[in-house]
Amino acid sequence: MNDEPKAKRPRKRWKRVIKWTVVLILLVLIAWFEIAYWKSTNECGHTAAPTNPMKAIVYCDYGLGNLKLENVEKPVPNDDQILIRVRATSVNPYDWHFIEGTPKIMRLGVGLRKPKDTRLGVDYAGTVEAVGKNVTQFKPGDEVFGGRGGAFAEYVCVRQDRLVATKPANITFDQAGSADIAGVTALQAVRDKGKVQSGQKVLINGASGGVGTFAVQIAKSYGADVTGVCSTRNVDLVRSLGADHVIDYTKERYDVILDNVANHSISEYRRVLTPKGKYIMIGGGSGAKDWQGLFGMMTRPFKAMLLKPFVSQEMGMMLTDPKQNDLVVLADLMQSGKVKPVIDRTYTLEQLPDAVRYVEEGHARGKVVITVE
Repeated sequence: MNDEPKAKRPRKRWKRVIKWTVVLILLVLIAWFEIAYWKSTNECGHTAAPTNPMKAIVYCDYGLGNLKLENVEKPVPNDDQILIRVRATSVNPYDWHFIEGTPKIMRLGVGLRKPKDTRLGVDYAGTVEAVGKNVTQFKPGDEVFGGRGGAFAEYVCVRQDRLVATKPANITFDQAGSADIAGVTALQAVRDKGKVQSGQKVLINGASGGVGTFAVQIAKSYGADVTGVCSTRNVDLVRSLGADHVIDYTKERYDVILDNVANHSISEYRRVLTPKGKYIMIGGGSGAKDWQGLFGMMTRPFKAMLLKPFVSQEMGMMLTDPKQNDLVVLADLMQSGKVKPVIDRTYTLEQLPDAVRYVEEGHARGKVVITVE
C-alpha cells in the first residue's frame, strides 16, 4: 500500500515533466549546435574564376594568417548604385573582430566554424567610376567617401542613398578613407549619447586612438572643455587636436566621460563624474586580447546596465548607427577645418595583415590606412 499523500503525487509528476522537458530542450540545442557548426561554411574554393577580376582581401577561415589577396569578380552597379574605385580604406577594431571571430559569442551570427561572409573592410574613399540609370546625386569622376562591406578591395558598389558622401576637397583620400566608422562613432557619442553642451567638462579616455582623435575635435567644436587621457608619448598629439587638458583627470569632475579603452573600473569613473554625469563606453578594450573568450569585454557593459537603476549617473554602452546624414555632418566638419583625421601609418592592400596586427596591439595613434593602388 502506498502511504504517500495524494497531493504530493501530482507535484512529483510535474517535477519529472519539467526535468525531462529541460533535458529534451538541452539535447535539441546541442544537436542544433552540432548541425549548425558543421554546416557553417562558405564558398571558398567553389566559385568559378572571375571573368572581370579585381583584387580584394578574402578569408576562408578565422584567423589573421588566413587573409589572402585574391582575384574576385568586379562588382557591377545596379540601377540605384554607384561603382567606386577605392583609393584608400582603413583598419578598425570592428574588422579584427570578424577576422578572429571574437568574442566567440558573435560566431552564432557570422559563422560558427567558418565566416559566412569572406570579404572584409568597411571604410573607403575613392572616385566614382560608373553610376546606375536612377542615380542623380553622383556622377563619374566625383570623389566620395563612406562605408561599405568588402571595402578591402579595388572596387565597391554603394547605393546613392546609403553610406556615401562627397569627399571634402581639403582632405586627402587617405584621410577620407579613415573617417567613416571612427568619425561617425565619435559624432554620435558626443552629440547623441553624451548630449555635450558648450561649457561642459568632457573626459575622453583613449584620446589618441581612432575614435578618440575625432571625439576630441568634435567635442571642442561643440564648445566643451575637453580633457584627453592618453599615454605620455601622445600628449603633444592630443593637445594639438585642441584638448584643454591632458592626462590628469583625478582632480576634476566631468559631465560626460567617453571611454574608448575601458582600462579603469566603472567605480573609478563614477568617482570623477558629476552626480548627473554620463559614462559612455565606446571601445571595449585597448587591444584584441581584451576580446578573447566567449564574451570578451561584453561583461563590462552588462555590469553598467545592472548598476544603472541604482545610481543617479547614466551608465551605458553605445553602438554606432550608420547614417548617411551623419556622414554628411562629418564631411561638413572636415570641410570647415574643425575636424582633421589623424593618420598613424599607411600600408598597401598586400600588407593588410601587418596593418591589422599593428591595430591589434592597441597602440595606434589615430587611424591606420590602407592605400589601394
